[in-house]
Amino acid sequence: MCGIVGYVGTDKSIEVLMGGLRRLEYRGYDSAGIAVLGADGGLDTRKKAGKLQMLADELSQHPLANGATGIGHTRWATHGGPTDANAHPHLGDEGRLALIHNGIIENFAELKQELLDEDPGTEFTSETDSEVAALLVGRAYRRTGDLAEALRSVVARLHGAFTLLVMHVDEPGVVVGARRNSPLVIGLGDGENFLGSDVAAFVEHTQRAMEIGQDQLAIITPESVTVTDFEGNAVEAKAFEVAWDASAAEKGGWSSFMAKEISEEPEAVAKTLLGRAVDGAVRLDELEGLSDDAIRSLDRIVIVGAGTANYSGMLAKYAIEKWARVPVDVELAHEFRYRDPILTENTLVVSISQSGETMDTLMAVKYASENGARTVSVCNTQGATIPRESDAVIYTHAGPEVAVASTKAFVAQVIALYLLGLHIATARGTIAAEEIAAAVDELQALPDKMSTVLEEHDTIKQLAGWMADTRSVLFLGRHVGFPVALEGALKLKEIAYIHAEGFAAGELKHGPIALIEPGIPVFVVVPSPRDPDSLHKKVVSNIQEIRARGARILAIAEQGDAAVLPYADVVLPVPLAGPLFEPLLAVIPLQIFALELASAKGLDVDQPRNLAKSVTVE
Repeated sequence: MCGIVGYVGTDKSIEVLMGGLRRLEYRGYDSAGIAVLGADGGLDTRKKAGKLQMLADELSQHPLANGATGIGHTRWATHGGPTDANAHPHLGDEGRLALIHNGIIENFAELKQELLDEDPGTEFTSETDSEVAALLVGRAYRRTGDLAEALRSVVARLHGAFTLLVMHVDEPGVVVGARRNSPLVIGLGDGENFLGSDVAAFVEHTQRAMEIGQDQLAIITPESVTVTDFEGNAVEAKAFEVAWDASAAEKGGWSSFMAKEISEEPEAVAKTLLGRAVDGAVRLDELEGLSDDAIRSLDRIVIVGAGTANYSGMLAKYAIEKWARVPVDVELAHEFRYRDPILTENTLVVSISQSGETMDTLMAVKYASENGARTVSVCNTQGATIPRESDAVIYTHAGPEVAVASTKAFVAQVIALYLLGLHIATARGTIAAEEIAAAVDELQALPDKMSTVLEEHDTIKQLAGWMADTRSVLFLGRHVGFPVALEGALKLKEIAYIHAEGFAAGELKHGPIALIEPGIPVFVVVPSPRDPDSLHKKVVSNIQEIRARGARILAIAEQGDAAVLPYADVVLPVPLAGPLFEPLLAVIPLQIFALELASAKGLDVDQPRNLAKSVTVE
């Protein structure tokens, strides 16, 4: 879950490393550090616990000489607490080698004991598994005299998930990286090259990149890039162009990345639809590996994801089953493979991950492939691992999402899944062309309707300010409103640190109504009164039940819904939309409320405590 960056080129390593770490800090902000090979050939490091600014302050007080080779790291702690000593880089070969690490080395204790058995005087300055790797690579380098060979010999013995970057004073102008079940990508410059845990590490300097596959090793110099497998065999890496530039990952005057990213939701939806929803039909050319015959043979779809991604799958289940008439199960990625699920060649497993590196989801995809299922991923990040492990991928085009709490990625994921549902329905012939065209019209109308909802931001901000001392909030929804309720509660928990729970409104009388007490705020996602299944009347009845027990009702309802007005303390209106599409509008006020409540409490909405953006360890 850590952010890593490596650089070889001209004498600007500190500038590149610190800039890369600023754009990667969302991946971990417990501590940060850099190591640089100076012009004098010496290896210098600085590292500090706390957010990246602590390292910046340290560098201003104790500057490093710039150099042409360097590595940097921003940490989300796994082994050992967030202290200066546990921060990366870690050193080996008597301080001549520096190493940074993302992931968990599961057999580190055994390897540590091996080092002690060989030399009882071996000193460990940290509590981390990463330092064990640094000492092992340093030992191997003394034997081989070749940094790449030394790293190969060590990674072959490591168990778990890892990305490692190493540099050595005897090989200036060289950084070597290796990956297993953890992200790493190459940036291609002119007279300089880069390594990073994602393209944000180097997009300020180049938009040309290369993928690094599973169990592969990359050697970068200013003029060359070499990729091999762990046995040293040459591998041809796939190049790609990053579809956004560095300005997309900057705040651009917004108070927070989360505020900026909520404002970008209409654009994220429009870009995800572009070229795919055309002339009343859906075109997903990226699914040509999943033939119409294969689609017609499907007897089950399983959607896997974690957190917000799981809720996007829950929401899409309603649409896909309605349109494609095939059973859809939605599972937590981290539970999926451990219960020995039944999979066949007629099962489609759809994985959802903004980063494309979520370890639980990656392992679920691998399990599905190994057991004969077809796999499609929904992902927002080019060059990521999960798309490469899948039979096909639908990329969302939300642009970089820096805030830890996902917003625009959520709506883009739902759009991608809706497109998949319509594509499958078309191949299976389960709905008429007119119904597909109507759904496409609804999708294409969403960006403008989202913009209308965003105009209520100031009203919601004022509401959140009044509620800054709230200790508990409940969320209710039915049908497609239920996943929205869950997502609204998650946002509040993630960034405001207060108790929040989402419930299916029909479940209220089966237990949760006991939580209702005078004054407790309850958000209710109200179905459209035009809903043919009459769920609107049932939810209004739920509102009356909890209002009678003293709850404060905050209703998200369709504009003009007069039936809600007598019973709600606050109504947040959303434009008219079809029942399956209204949740994409209803979620926006809940995102804004969480943002503004956390801001009113003086909390860091972009970097909430204990969380990192991309969960790359199990």
